[in-house]
Amino acid sequence: MKNNFIQRAVTGVLFVAVLVGCILYSPLSFGILFTIISALSVHEFAHLVNQNDEVTINKTITALGGAYLFLAMMSFCTQQTIGSGVFLPYLLLLLYLMITELYLKRKNPIGNWAYSMLSQLYVALPFALLNVLAFQNSPETSSVTYNPILPLSIFVFIWLSDTGAYCVGSLIGKHRLFQRISPKKSWEGSIGGAVFSIASSCAFAHFFPFMSYLQWAGLAIVVVIFGTWGDLTESLMKRQLGIKDSGNILPGHGGMLDRFDSALLAIPAAVVYLYVMMMFK
Repeated sequence: MKNNFIQRAVTGVLFVAVLVGCILYSPLSFGILFTIISALSVHEFAHLVNQNDEVTINKTITALGGAYLFLAMMSFCTQQTIGSGVFLPYLLLLLYLMITELYLKRKNPIGNWAYSMLSQLYVALPFALLNVLAFQNSPETSSVTYNPILPLSIFVFIWLSDTGAYCVGSLIGKHRLFQRISPKKSWEGSIGGAVFSIASSCAFAHFFPFMSYLQWAGLAIVVVIFGTWGDLTESLMKRQLGIKDSGNILPGHGGMLDRFDSALLAIPAAVVYLYVMMMFK
């Protein structure tokens, strides 16, 4: 028990240090890290669904697709390419995944198609959308600037929400949030986690005033709500597959999907929130 706690603590500290360090250090380190994370997460998802005898998808090709989508989106957002043409190889890869099922003679081609596309929509796309948060166009100078604070804030809100939910839920959690999927989660814990995240948004607003206090608080609320749904979504998937952890790449913490499950819904929701906020400025 003690060894497991130490293992979890060391892995957790290293995980946070690497993630925060790579996001803050430079656009290059940000891109390298999340290209790797995208590929590993999609590969892990493919490995999980392949445990079902009814489904077989190509782990390598889907993982390469996830990595390429992140790089293509990064290139598009930083205006380093010919524009939307950078996505053409990715479209060819999707076509390849569809067409190969005509020749492989597997027993469930529709299931294979569906899960192959889901690996890109559910796992790869959210990571790619981090680029939309990280790179902003400046209308005055017609240049693109790297702002690591927005993508970093998403993870900080999620981590604090998880920490707050665990602490408050352990102390006073009585009313189950989603008994059918995650029996341990409580309404009290979820509300406590939201309070932690909203409180941290005040710090972001103070030190990074490119958004107001109200806008930062709104972002925190969106991340908490959709992050909770993201966590429940992965729990539902694991429950259906009959597994406890999505993998073991992070000792004591499970797999990549276990660490980023909340972010897979929180990131797209944050992008939508910020675009809507810009429309009504």
